[in-house]
Amino acid sequence: MTRGLVIGESLIDIVDGDEHVGGSPLNVAVGLARLGRDVDFLTHIADDPYGRRIADYVKTAGAQLVPGSVAAIRTPTAVATLAGDGSAAYVFDLDWRLSGTPEVPPPLFVHTGSIAAVREPGCLAVAALIETYRVSATVTFDPNVRPSLIDDPAVARARIARLVELSDVVKVSDEDLRWIDPDHEPEQTARSWLASGPAIVAVTMGARGSLAVCSAGEARAAARPVRVVDTVGAGDAFAVGLLDALWGMNLLGADRRAALRNIPINVLAEALEAASLSSSVTVGRPGADLPSRADLRARANRP
Repeated sequence: MTRGLVIGESLIDIVDGDEHVGGSPLNVAVGLARLGRDVDFLTHIADDPYGRRIADYVKTAGAQLVPGSVAAIRTPTAVATLAGDGSAAYVFDLDWRLSGTPEVPPPLFVHTGSIAAVREPGCLAVAALIETYRVSATVTFDPNVRPSLIDDPAVARARIARLVELSDVVKVSDEDLRWIDPDHEPEQTARSWLASGPAIVAVTMGARGSLAVCSAGEARAAARPVRVVDTVGAGDAFAVGLLDALWGMNLLGADRRAALRNIPINVLAEALEAASLSSSVTVGRPGADLPSRADLRARANRP
């Protein structure tokens, strides 16, 4: 087991009239591939100009598109409107479906999140695949909530809670936690999630940096100073940095579950710093343009 598997939506982001390949799970797959990691990506796109653009983008990054991913009627799109602080609001045209079991070897880890986790009918297949792969793989999850695509918040929250229970590593923003559990502070929700199953729950907090909780306690990382162009893909870049760090620490795979659960605070803090570095590169350039190893080294050497 030397490859990761990412499951989820891919689409074309249209930001101020400019088109970018996007989708939270796609960004994670591409981001890991750009760091030299072996990754398979299961998605749902069409054999149309947008779909071929996405397929080429994934291939160029070094990730492998799983057979059966090109089966949609049309490739999804998301029109993003940027606010003055660089944050984005989206309007989606998306149909999310999956069928069958991916034709891939047993993965080292399986990652999912965002639309793929809550939108029917594909979310039902995603949940089934996560349960199947959990036997051999680390499960990582990023809710990355898209309220405009959620018809029944109560059902979506229940699906998110179930995936949290099945996960080993959860990355979530404080904004998402406020939507998921508006009655509690994000840090309190993160700790309750930790008690439900995961080994690590990492929370991004924008300019306030990030924190992560584990059985040994809490680690924090400050946000790196950077001129923000936009925040598109920032959370995905953080997830990539965190996953890459844990991969490099030999903490992925079901056989490493006990070691991951007993991760020391200083090691977790190191992983958070790597995640923060990755995110800082992405917010400093337009769109979800995730970093390469060279980009990370260059950014790490800057004050």
